[in-house]
Amino acid sequence: MITAGIEYELAGTGPPVLCLHGIGGGVESFRPQLDEAADPATPCNLSGLAGFSLIAWNMPGYGASEAEIWPPTFASLSASLGDFIEALGHGAVTLVGQSIGGMIALEHTLRRPDHVSSVVLVATTPSFGGRDDSFKNAFLKARLAPLDAGIGMAEMAKEAAPRIVGPSASKEIVDSVEMPMAAVSERTWRGILECLVTFSRRDDLGRVTQPCCLIAGGHDRNAPARTMERMAGKLRHAEYHLIERAGHMVNQEAPMEVNRIIGGFLRKNVS
Repeated sequence: MITAGIEYELAGTGPPVLCLHGIGGGVESFRPQLDEAADPATPCNLSGLAGFSLIAWNMPGYGASEAEIWPPTFASLSASLGDFIEALGHGAVTLVGQSIGGMIALEHTLRRPDHVSSVVLVATTPSFGGRDDSFKNAFLKARLAPLDAGIGMAEMAKEAAPRIVGPSASKEIVDSVEMPMAAVSERTWRGILECLVTFSRRDDLGRVTQPCCLIAGGHDRNAPARTMERMAGKLRHAEYHLIERAGHMVNQEAPMEVNRIIGGFLRKNVS
């Protein structure tokens, strides 16, 4: 489906929960969550995502989603998200963001609090690491080096996917991480990385008034658990969860635990 220039998938019925994927992701990054929400056999009064309407988008520049501004900024991504939320017509939604998707969720919550009823942040940080441009420049150089050397996205995804999951991740999980990453275009990859290194909302966390749920992976080197725990302490109304065995792709690596945590959080905070 496409609404307001955004390609998305919808599963389940109930209060709206909008899922925002990471840099190497897409709608498929939330397949375990969509599948559970779509399963009518899952009792709504138990833990899990049955009883909620899950909406997973393809970020502007991904899949068939339009990207009028490129490279994007967090302001332009928030604007696209706002247009999408309003076009869906559900009113305020819960935002579930993984990695840069969590950054977009934070950005939009601060810019348009009227659009957001609650927030779930999975494997994300309140700002991009590093206090000066030297770190950002080194990061971009390292991340773009394979493409500059002529390696395609498919080959890069095959090398990168095993490195961003925990050591106990199965081949099936690694494949589920690799597939959407390989589908990202080189133009999109370069542009979204340029956007990533500009994120800085650490000093604004106290302004977030919505209930928040933070889920970290014990083996995540991109959004370390200790960073997420500190972030939870700076938010007004937050709960923090650690899944020890998971890496950066927490919701794909530990779907049952993540679905239970999110479902419990939603039942406490979403009417």
